[in-house]
Order: sequence, then structure tokens, then C-alpha cells
Amino acid sequence: MGQEIADSHFQAADFDAFRQRLRRETLLLKQWFEDGFFSVGEHFIGFELEAWLVDEQAHPAPINQSVLERLNDPLVVPELARFNLEFNGTPQRLTGAALSRLAEELERTWKRCNQLAGESNARLAMIGILPTVAESDLNPGNMSSMLRYLALDEQLNLLRGGSPVQIDISGRDRLHFSHKDVMLESATTSFQIHLKVDPDQAGRFYNAAKLVSAAMVAVSANSPYLFGAELWEETRIPLFEQAVPVIGGERAKRVTLGTRYIEEIFDCFATNLECYPVLLPQLMDGSEEQLPHLRLHNGTIWRWNRPLIGFDRQGRPHIRIEHRVVPAGPTVADAIANAAFFVGLVHTLANQSPVPEKRLPYPLARENFYQAARHGLEADIHWLDGRRGGLRELIQQECLGLAKTGLDNLGIDPQESQHWLGIIAERVSSGQNGASWQRAWVRRHGLDMAGLTESYLERQETLRPVHEWTV
Repeated sequence: MGQEIADSHFQAADFDAFRQRLRRETLLLKQWFEDGFFSVGEHFIGFELEAWLVDEQAHPAPINQSVLERLNDPLVVPELARFNLEFNGTPQRLTGAALSRLAEELERTWKRCNQLAGESNARLAMIGILPTVAESDLNPGNMSSMLRYLALDEQLNLLRGGSPVQIDISGRDRLHFSHKDVMLESATTSFQIHLKVDPDQAGRFYNAAKLVSAAMVAVSANSPYLFGAELWEETRIPLFEQAVPVIGGERAKRVTLGTRYIEEIFDCFATNLECYPVLLPQLMDGSEEQLPHLRLHNGTIWRWNRPLIGFDRQGRPHIRIEHRVVPAGPTVADAIANAAFFVGLVHTLANQSPVPEKRLPYPLARENFYQAARHGLEADIHWLDGRRGGLRELIQQECLGLAKTGLDNLGIDPQESQHWLGIIAERVSSGQNGASWQRAWVRRHGLDMAGLTESYLERQETLRPVHEWTV
């Protein structure tokens, strides 16, 4: 959501002109695919980590601007809410000790930012949904001062005809309420994994990312509470999906796992043009060769797995798959372990023959995702070749091995793979991810969201992965 724009109010002519440019850029992108114009060869990994700022009472602290000004680091930028920040990692070529390099950089940036937050009596929290966040925190007065966010709020409001957003989530409890603005999205912080892939394989990697979304959301779940209600293991999923209106049917859902596998990655951009109303018709100067309007439009469609177009230092375009199902936290170690598991698993499945997407019908892959978001590691899912069983056992008996094979084939050092996948293995063996730890804490100590958050932060600051935490 981070690309800034120059205006927040638009006229009908702006939408018409934007759509014309979007169509031209989409046709240009199609030509690039046909001509083999893309950067190829090496896989790279990067990430975006969304974090909370919390005050001394463990409630959201809307002070990101002052922290950012003092930090002055291009790797840390504003997010939708004044109590959120976004951390970025320098992309690493997937070989050797790439994962440890990501972890070391993030640890340094996090530590420095946390120290500066401390000067304002605040702390950083790496968690999907902050247990103490209240609906009253999610108000326009706490929106970051970027025109992009004001415009998104205005356009989403117009799309739903001025009606409030209706949220209805049934888990262990049921939570139903209405909300008037885009700020609900700020409650759903994530760890977004970026994987650069070759264009001729991008469709396979995209389908593989959909296949593994169930395992990823289950192993990383860290958002069981919203406004004191105990809901899904990863409540971010239904909250984000319901927070953005659906105009034009299932194919036009802006937060979605999608409706099918794809044949090639360009299908996503063709769908963007055909099915999604423009939200931010900001007309931009500069070269059409940078696809500015296509990229801005794509950034307002929040697929759980989203293809991105970027450019290398030589100006050649490349394709990235952005995996968005993983919540923030609980620690840097947990986050990088999640990235290792995703990259290895996807790499193996994308190169398998016969192709896995022919061995698991898409409706079952989609059902798996929502079952895993709801029930976490205890979900039962469908798998390849008509198999069905417990997700926890599937990860232990098959997925971890597939992930190890993928990392080996990429050239990741064996000790790297053992370390990062070992964290996943221990988490799955213990059954303790962030969500299950939070629920266990509440069972022992009661429904005290401030106390839960304080205990969570104390353990987060030890840097020890969540499977080692006590309640």
C-alpha cells in the first residue's frame, strides 16, 4: 500500500485517462512476456514486515512520524496507521547464508528503531493483530499523513455507496460490528515474503504459492483475538477480506486467494484490467516503460499471493511473487524461518512433474486455506492425489522434507537449512505457534489483553522463537 500519490481527489476524466494508460501498459507487459524481455537467472528473496508501536500501557501509540524522522532509514517507512511501521529487507540472492543475512539486517534495524521508540516511552510489537487494539483506535485521526491512504479511504467508501463495512467473524466467539473507514486494514499486520522468479516459471510458482498457503498460514498463525473475542487462529484473514468491499462478484474480490490456478502469470494482470475498478487514478509523468499505472493499480489489489513487477539496476523488468498470508512475528527468528519454509517448499513444488496443481483441484486448495486459517495446525486438509489428513502431520512427514530439497537445490548452505527449518520443525512438533501461545496464556491468566501483550513483548524481546516460550 506504500506508493505515494500527488493528489487525493479525482474527477471522472482522471479515471478515463488512467484506464487508457493502464490498458496500454498492460499490452506492453504482454509484449514483454512474448519477447522474453525480463531479467532471468537468479532467485532473490526479500520481505516487508509490518509492526506496531505500543505505549507503556501496551496500547497502540500513534507516533510513527517522529520515530521515522529520527531513524532516517530508507528500510523503514510509514504504514496506513500512525501506530504502524513497515520494515524492509535488502533483497538477497538465494544461495549460501542468504537467510541469515536477512535476519541479521532485520535484527539491527529493529533494535535501533526500538531504541528510538523507547525515547518516546513506546516499544515495537511484532504480532498479527495487537490484542489491545480497540475499534476506537481505528479512526481517521490515526491515519498516516500520506495522500494515498486518504484517497483509498475515499474511493473505497464510494465503491460501497457510503455504507459502513460489515464485519462478521465466527470462531470460538462471534464478533459482528460495522466500521466506516479503511483503518480496519491497519489491524492486520503481516510478514510479506517476496520471491523473484523467472517469467517462464512464474505461473508455476504462483500456483505453488497458492497450494502452500494453507500450510503457511497454519504454521505461522499469530492473530487469535480481535477486540477481546477469540476467533480464528489467523483472524487477519477474514478481517482483511471483509474490510474491503466486493464490487462485481467473486472474481473482483480485492483481498482474495483467487478463483483458480493460472496458466501464466500475465493472466493476473489481464484480470486486473478486466475485473477491478480503478481506485487511485493518479496520472503520472515519466516513461510508460516503467509501467507506473499498472503497478499502482496492482498495488490496490491485495491477493494473498500477488505478482509484482519490479526493475533491476539495468532497468530490466523482473517478476516477484509476494506471499501475504503470514502474520508478523512472533520474533525475527520465527519470521525468517517462515520465509525459509515458504521458499523451499514452493521451489520444490513449482519444479515437480507431474505438476502439483493437476493433483489437487483448486476448490480443495482454497478450502484448505480457510480451514487452516480457522483451525491452524489442527486443521484437516486435502492434499495431492486425493489424500486427506491432519495438516500438522503433513508438514512433519512431507512438507519439511520438500522444503529442505528446495533450499538445497537453490544452493542454500546445509547448516542454514537445518537451522531455519529446524525452527519450523520444533514449532510444529510442540504445536506452539503465536496463536496457540496467546490462547494458552489466556487460559492460564484470564482474558487480560494488556497483560497478554506485556507477556508477549517480554518473550519477544528475548529473541527466542515462539516454540520455546512459556506461559
